[in-house]
Amino acid sequence: MTATTDGGNGPLRASAAAAGNTTAPATCAATTAVGPKAPADVREAAGKAVQRAVDHLLRRQDAQGWWKGDLETNVTMDAEDLLLRQFLGIQDERTTEASARFVRGQQREDGTWATFHGGPGELSTTIEAYVALRLAGDRPDDPHMLRAAAWIRARGGIAASRVFTRIWLALFGWWRWEDLPELPPELIFLPPWFPLNIYDFGQWARQTIVPLTVVSAKRPVRPAPFPLDELHTDRGNPSPPKELAPARSWEGFFQRADKALHLYHKVAPRRLRCTAMNSAARWIIERQENDGCWGGIQPPAVYSVIALHLLGYDLEHPVMRAGLESLDRFAVWSEQDGLPVRMIEACQSPVWDTCLATIALADAGLPADHPALVRAADWMLSEQVVRPGDWSVRRPGLTPGGWAFEFHNDNYPDIDDTAEVILALRRVRHPDPERVDAAVERGARWSLGMQSRNGAWGAFDADNTSAFPNRLPFCDFGEVIDPPSADVTAHVVEMLAYEGKAGHPRTRGAIEWLLAEQEANGAWFGRWGVNYLYGTGSVVPALTAAGLPVSHPAVRRAVAWLESVQNDDGGWGEDLRSYREEEWIGHGASTASQTAWALLALIAAGEQDGRAAQRGVAFLAGSQRADGSWDEPQFTGTGFPWDFSINYHLYRQVFPLTALGRFVHGEPPVLRARARKGG
Repeated sequence: MTATTDGGNGPLRASAAAAGNTTAPATCAATTAVGPKAPADVREAAGKAVQRAVDHLLRRQDAQGWWKGDLETNVTMDAEDLLLRQFLGIQDERTTEASARFVRGQQREDGTWATFHGGPGELSTTIEAYVALRLAGDRPDDPHMLRAAAWIRARGGIAASRVFTRIWLALFGWWRWEDLPELPPELIFLPPWFPLNIYDFGQWARQTIVPLTVVSAKRPVRPAPFPLDELHTDRGNPSPPKELAPARSWEGFFQRADKALHLYHKVAPRRLRCTAMNSAARWIIERQENDGCWGGIQPPAVYSVIALHLLGYDLEHPVMRAGLESLDRFAVWSEQDGLPVRMIEACQSPVWDTCLATIALADAGLPADHPALVRAADWMLSEQVVRPGDWSVRRPGLTPGGWAFEFHNDNYPDIDDTAEVILALRRVRHPDPERVDAAVERGARWSLGMQSRNGAWGAFDADNTSAFPNRLPFCDFGEVIDPPSADVTAHVVEMLAYEGKAGHPRTRGAIEWLLAEQEANGAWFGRWGVNYLYGTGSVVPALTAAGLPVSHPAVRRAVAWLESVQNDDGGWGEDLRSYREEEWIGHGASTASQTAWALLALIAAGEQDGRAAQRGVAFLAGSQRADGSWDEPQFTGTGFPWDFSINYHLYRQVFPLTALGRFVHGEPPVLRARARKGG
């Protein structure tokens, strides 16, 4: 599906958003622009805002029943798409120019590209964007390119970039394969119980690493269309040797192991290596989805296409043709100044968006049997995954029943989507309740079976907690494992509570884990949303749904923290730098989605009539646009904490509507009734 960008503040906002927000966190609340004055009757204003938001969201539903907002990340997606087309020889002028137009539009005044709105320039992102623009015909002596190159050199040049950036450059001879960490395809032979087998990696890393083992073994080099000497600090020695860490340290151990693997690359038995690459190819092809993609996400799809091409699959082979067509569906086309602009989504989020939109509309008072909700429920029911995937390696006897994030991703359903889909389905009065009950029962049973040993839940796998993958020299970008998180665990606990399982031993164990994970300041860390506001906004409603009284010390500490970080305009915001810098925790310009998360926690804690909640509601009601939507250029979604950030364009619609709906209507009656009946 090719989408158009969302109205208001989509990916084509002015490059300037660009110079970025460098306001120090200590003064962030004080300098945030004061929002609209609180209406005389906050509840009346909230009610009107709810109706406008409901109308807006209903207009955005697809005829098939789903919702999907744009999923905006950073320009590495666009740059790597152009590099892939150059590598395969399938570039075309229209695509190249439209992609370059988007990349150019995201450049900041200092010549850099950031990974999130208002963030600092990032070296690897800037290098990849620069190379993409060179491929599109921008000259190295153009002013915007000179600024970028100077900034890159000042921060260490290509040699200081992450491994994935240097892999892309190695494909064209701009970097030496010998100077990259080795990733042998024989990794595919390691059994699941052996350290550093592929199932020790999180699903997103696993799908990327397997094809990259083929690329690493083949070490292809396509003719470079131009040199990149201007991006090296020392053109005569672009890759100076690095001093090894002490041998007794883990870093030193893996550095020396990598040197040994480089030696092995030279002497690897040909038959064994060929068998390993063929096994990797079979593994890749078996996991291709019906729509041609891999895991519903762009990076594994890109590397899988490259790996299979290196193994002799021509571009007209059905596997390759379907893979390339799937990548085209990640493109969001729009216009800027009458010219086409193309943005690449890292993945698409229809299941996630649909369950959140269903919850929002139901909590806003839409009748439970409204046609829009029934259509959404029908579509979600059709998306349930009923066959085993990679998760079954750790849980071989567990009956499938989860939901994935994307349109097509039967190999990797996730626990978070499953919990929220069940919460959404229970809000709908469906004409076939037995069908809903069967699907929910299967999903809840699968969720319980995916619980990790410590009582909590990760996103895609159980007990994906090995300490080794993150230590590999190859893994220098983002998370590569999937340990349990407070936000996912909270969503499962909330779902189980409304399924009448609050007293289940596994639910109680998860609650104990959540209570132990609360930070000293009263907040919870947000793994999949930014950051402590997301974690706290997820956990407090789960704890109270599971029966903890609002007077519980953990709940009161959370309320006190939320009140302490509220901005002067009545909203809440938290910058992504909170993942790295303590002073940013709970601080940032107010956003609609983060304000909603804070309100969801306060309402669950019985604070809907308190001053903080009233001010937060007034902020949302007063900042709503005339069409019923909210404006939010900030990135409040998290792929990898700090390293990969997401602007879910529907977050700024669904979460404010959910919070305002609960403020006006309270908890949905259907859930109250189920909790009382015990499921």
